[in-house]
Amino acid sequence: MNNEILKVISRKSPLALLQVQEVFDIFPDIKYELSVLESYGDKHKEISLLENPPVDLFTRELDNAILVGSADLAIHSAKDLPYPLAAGLEVIALLDAFDQTDSLVSRDNMTLNNLPVGAKVGTSSPTRRKELLSIRPDVEVISIRGTIEERISLVDNEEIDALIVASCALQRLGLKHRVSEELSFETHPLQGYLAVVARKDNPKIQSLFKSKDIRLAFGKVTLVGFGPGNPDLLTIGGDKALLQADIIFHDDLLDRNFLDKYTAEKVYVGKRKDKHSFEQKDINRLLLDAAKTGKSVVRLKGGDPMVFAHGGEEIEFLQTNFVEVNVIPGVSSGIAVSAFTKVPLTHRGIASSVAFISGHSEDVQLPDTDTLVYYMAGANIRLISQKAIATGRSPKTPVMLVYNVSMPDQQEFFSTLEELAEGDTKYPTPVIIVIGDVVSLRNNSEQSVVKPLILVTGTQKEHYEQVGKVIHQPLIQITGIDPNPELAYQLEMLYQYHWLFFTSRYTVNFFFEALAKSGKDARSLNGIKIASVGNVTTQALKQVGIVPDLQASEESSVGLLNDLERLELTSGKVLFPRSDIGLPVLPDGLKRLGWEVTTIPVYRNSLPENHKPLDLKNVQMIVFSSPSCVTNFKHLYGQFPPGKQYVFRGNETEKRFKQLSTHRTT
Repeated sequence: MNNEILKVISRKSPLALLQVQEVFDIFPDIKYELSVLESYGDKHKEISLLENPPVDLFTRELDNAILVGSADLAIHSAKDLPYPLAAGLEVIALLDAFDQTDSLVSRDNMTLNNLPVGAKVGTSSPTRRKELLSIRPDVEVISIRGTIEERISLVDNEEIDALIVASCALQRLGLKHRVSEELSFETHPLQGYLAVVARKDNPKIQSLFKSKDIRLAFGKVTLVGFGPGNPDLLTIGGDKALLQADIIFHDDLLDRNFLDKYTAEKVYVGKRKDKHSFEQKDINRLLLDAAKTGKSVVRLKGGDPMVFAHGGEEIEFLQTNFVEVNVIPGVSSGIAVSAFTKVPLTHRGIASSVAFISGHSEDVQLPDTDTLVYYMAGANIRLISQKAIATGRSPKTPVMLVYNVSMPDQQEFFSTLEELAEGDTKYPTPVIIVIGDVVSLRNNSEQSVVKPLILVTGTQKEHYEQVGKVIHQPLIQITGIDPNPELAYQLEMLYQYHWLFFTSRYTVNFFFEALAKSGKDARSLNGIKIASVGNVTTQALKQVGIVPDLQASEESSVGLLNDLERLELTSGKVLFPRSDIGLPVLPDGLKRLGWEVTTIPVYRNSLPENHKPLDLKNVQMIVFSSPSCVTNFKHLYGQFPPGKQYVFRGNETEKRFKQLSTHRTT
């Protein structure tokens, strides 16, 4: 193929011809012959480029020449290419830009700030027009066409005062001296790049240019759906993509703590109503810029990337800029709401069609389907209900509103269109709204028996799920102490102790884990008696093959002390594994009874990072399982809300509450 002469087609403007020469200067061994023509855009200069011209305005005729075989390839300014390319064509090489800035060419070399009010500034780009008016809203924007030389002549002939043009075009034409100011405008991502376009079915030509194709160094972007918020709903594919990522761009709809397991750089690009961290165009550019540096990029989105999540916009932007994009689906909130409330969206004989609708704007749609599922509709609940009735739906149609689908604090509210249209009830957001007769299928007895909403602040919630609907927000984080040389030393000195006291399942777990790491097991405790503070701790001991010699009759440190006094047990040497912030009640009490006590921290008890206060308006009961939960609740919420029922595990937990609380408990 190297001995063959390639047939190259180009527009006949001086800039286009110089771009062809620039490409073949990079490939000096490739022989070619050049044909030129005028594109449709060249012939029809009356078409304004500021008014959405045809996407193939400058490429159509060149594309046709390649497709019919009269040319092998064409050289284009990459930003002029349509998306997608004509069927049968592809970009076989993208060549790097040496300058992506814009420049101002003006009379008397005036800068942009020095142009007079009402100055006429020429441009052919909507992007440049927007940038210009954001800085100088007082100038008049003039739509211009023609070659660079023809445009500059408009300045020289005083038809316009200034012109905005790509710096690289001026440099290629040897006109850099005409620049009065380099502008700090945001430019097209492909400005300055050159693209080699050929037929898809000619691998020999493709191989000639591949070595300089900068796309070979590009990274890949993967859009990953995280689901509605519960980490358990992340797919295996999504987890793999996150593990392989170099950088993760994520939003609000997930627990940031979950991302700590991934080594990638994390960038927050959250978007919430009236609280945008980044506009969508900024997010697009961040993804592109990261991929162009060769990084493996993940855009992590709540729900599914392709459902009300701007996934299509990101795909189009990245692909038009020659970045490979993959999509890994996620569980959309509109689907999750059905599973987590056990309300089907379709049901034989009741509903055979469902629509998913954005409720974000006031111009909400009401498709003619049996079931309507509205996303992001918290601000328009009343309006949607009124419109639904106005378009013929029964005022008695049942409605379900679900807050924070799949999350520990998920809440469900039931109403009718009539009640929502007339009322002014405020519901927490984000909320998914389900409208339709399927809502009535929710177990009637489940709705008629009103169960209390319970906030559980400890690590275990199962016991309370029988009492009511549980919101689980653990306010303690348990982590092992590793390395723990003090514990390692005490394990070697076990022979000197008469008793081991365990006051939680965590002390059991971490103690026996350390024992196993030291090469020992439960047999090394022969001759040592074991005391347990209660049933949960005893069950943990039984799992490692230990039946305690003493279990407190009342599950508390005080209860264990009372039993020791009542049984008149002979005092001895005690090893007492506990947390790093363990209470002094039991060790001090043992010392008063004449025991020799050694305490040893085996785990850390801390407040989890990045916790945010929940909406407790509808919570009726708050459960504290330890004094740490009480302390951390006060730290997170600032106060203990009045009018709630408080439940405490242990006297010390209630004592801590009374110390920090300013109102009477129930």
